[in-house]
Parts: sequence; C-alpha cells; structure tokens
Amino acid sequence: MPDPADRARVGTDPTFPRLHGRPRRGWLNDPNGLAHVDGTWHVFFQHNPAAPVHDAIAWGHVSSPDLLHWTEEPLALVPRPGRPDAAGCWSGCVVDDGGVPTAVYTAVTAEASDGQVLLATSDRTLRHWQQAATAVVPAPEGPTVTEVRDPFLVTVDGRRYAVQGAGRPTRDGRPQLLHWACDDLQHWEPLGPLLDDDDPVAAAVAPANIWECPSLVALDGRWVLVLSLWRASGDGVGELAGVRSLVGDLEPAGAGLRFVAASGGVLDAGPAFYAPQLLPDGDRVLLWGWAWELDRPPEQVAAAGWAGVLTFPRELTLVGDAVGVRPARELTALRSAVLPAAEPVTAAAFEVLADGPVGLTLADGDREQPVLDAAFGAGGPVRVLVDGSLVEAFAADGRSLTTRAYPTPTSHWRVDGPARVHRLELPGPG
Repeated sequence: MPDPADRARVGTDPTFPRLHGRPRRGWLNDPNGLAHVDGTWHVFFQHNPAAPVHDAIAWGHVSSPDLLHWTEEPLALVPRPGRPDAAGCWSGCVVDDGGVPTAVYTAVTAEASDGQVLLATSDRTLRHWQQAATAVVPAPEGPTVTEVRDPFLVTVDGRRYAVQGAGRPTRDGRPQLLHWACDDLQHWEPLGPLLDDDDPVAAAVAPANIWECPSLVALDGRWVLVLSLWRASGDGVGELAGVRSLVGDLEPAGAGLRFVAASGGVLDAGPAFYAPQLLPDGDRVLLWGWAWELDRPPEQVAAAGWAGVLTFPRELTLVGDAVGVRPARELTALRSAVLPAAEPVTAAAFEVLADGPVGLTLADGDREQPVLDAAFGAGGPVRVLVDGSLVEAFAADGRSLTTRAYPTPTSHWRVDGPARVHRLELPGPG
C-alpha cells in the first residue's frame, strides 16, 4: 500500500500529475506490458521504487477499469541476485499465451550488452508473477549487433513473431530490428533482421545507432512500426533522440519476414517523449509513452521524490501514409467545470479546446515561461491537456507535442488565444 507520508507529500506538490497512473514516489521510464485482460487495462513500466534515479529497475504496475481511475498495484517483476535479471528487469511486453498472461522481457545481469530474453507468468489478475530462472534467448555475440532489448510480440497470418531492438552503441553502429519465430515461447527460432538501415525510408526518417522499443501493429490495412532512436554521442554515451513511425508492408523473406517502409515521420514533436508502446484494442490501437523530466535540477527531483510520467492513453490514427495520435476517447469524461479562458488558470489539471492556434504560458510573478507556441495549432482545432507538470498537445492533423513545465504554489497558467477551458477531474461513480 502507498505510504501515507508519500500521499501527503504528493498532495501538496503542484508538479505531480494526479490523473496519470504512476506511483507516488520513485523513478519511472518506459511503459511495458500493455494488456487488456478480462475487462481491466494493465500498464507496466520501468520503475525504481527506492529513489528517483535509474537503478535496480523493476516492473511497476497500474491498472484501470476505464482508462480514467488508476490503481497502483504491487511490483510485478523484480531483479533477483544470481539470476539473469540481477541488475534489472528491462523493457518488454505481455501476451496472453493460451490463457496464461506472460511477460517477455529483457533481463540484465550487469551491462546493457548482456541482455537476455526472460519469461514470467501470472494468473489473470496480473498481480502474482513467477519469473523464470533461465533465458529463452541469450545475449548477442556481435560484432555488428552487440546490444538487443525490448522484445515486442505480434501475430502475422496466424504465426507469432518477436521483434527486438538492436544495434551497436558506437558512432559507426548500425541499427537493426531482429525478429524471431516464437509460437512456442520456450523455443525461439532466429530469423535475422526484420528491418535495417539498408531500407532507404528507415535510414532517412530514423537515423540511429540502436533502434529501441519497437512496436509493430496492423492498422487500417497497413503495418505501422514505431521505434525510438538511440544515438551515440561519445564512447559509451548515448542520446535518446526521439520517436519515429514507419508505415509499410510485411513481405516474405526466407523463413521470416521483411518490413518494407513506404513512409515515415516524427511521432511526437515535443522534447519530453520517448519509448512508447502500442496495444491493439478492438477497433483501435492505444499508445502510452514516457515523459521524462525536462531541465529539472537534480536537487528538485530529489526533493520531489519522483521522476518520470506516463502519458495519457492515446489512440493511433492513420490517414493515407501519415501516422498521428489523438487522446483516447475515454478522456473526455474528465472534463468538468468551464473556466474563464481570459483569466489566469490555477487548476491542477485542465484542458484547452481551441478552434485554431492557441498558446500556453506558465507565469510566476515577473517570470514567464512559454510552454506551447501558437504555431503548433495552425490549420485546425487543438486540444491541450495539462496535469501538474505534464503538457500534452494534439493538433487536428494528428500531430502531438509532449512537454513539461513545473508550476509552483504561486504560479498560474495563461491561455494565449481564443479557447474554451475545462477543469479536469475524475468523474464520480455512475
């Protein structure tokens, strides 16, 4: 159960996003294991419950019956001394394997380069997990691929495949997505690259040294691939360089498949968005991403006791060869009282609805911080959702922008342009 002291501290923290599912303390990064099981949505994520730093990564877990009300669940996967995941349970996915919820994740013993694929199984509450003792896929042996991670499973024409991000963390490293046949999760058949930078569209749209966090889904008769870009900026040092989407086709290639990209683009234009994962859900595809802390001094992070936020759930859209996103349809239920748009906004969470360009500024005394430029909304209606320090903006053409700005007890928001503003809060029962 959450510590009452944490609840009290968060209750007075104007930067904490209360409507987004996350623990009240600790580090959070990549969403993992998105699942919709027996009417409940489950979101797992990279989590260090002990401190707001990336260390000893476990899988945190929140659940929801409606994508609005989130419950913090017990830790799902935890590092185990002497096992392949001794140094961390890194990113992966959850699949329903013949009725058995199964996590497929990257296990790290000491270094990123020793990543192996491990399995864990649960009952259908997804609260009680049994982590395997040995890996189903060993660490890579190079030389062109020295790091692999983030397995994502997809079924194509009745056969199940796993896709892994891969590459080498050097300036001359070339990214790949590896794929495996894994109808039997205990026995994986290597099939080689699903995609590499010999593909001219991928090379132009998604330059990187490692492709991370791949998600591959069918949408409106096409295949959509989302991946995150890791670029080497020095020896052993990397830059997380944004997220790209590719639209294309899957073609037979030997015993496996080849993704052939037709188009691609930036999935989110903001400075605080990375490592999204996709979840096919009936007639739609849902998406969550990680919004990191943006230019926040370490002493403020330490004092807050938490770092990193999951975005609101979003829906993937496809118009022609262009991939976009919009807020999940359920989020309209958060709208409550209408606030005067011409007056300072002090609500902890609110939504801005505009028929055209609109800007957003965070003001504190004489200090003003531009947060959203009105140019983002040129060309049609705009929605901006603010919850604590997390700002998520959506344009009519499917563009999104995720950023962070940190209110204080004395600050207020200013909406720059004609708009309607709603306070956001959880709806009551019924």
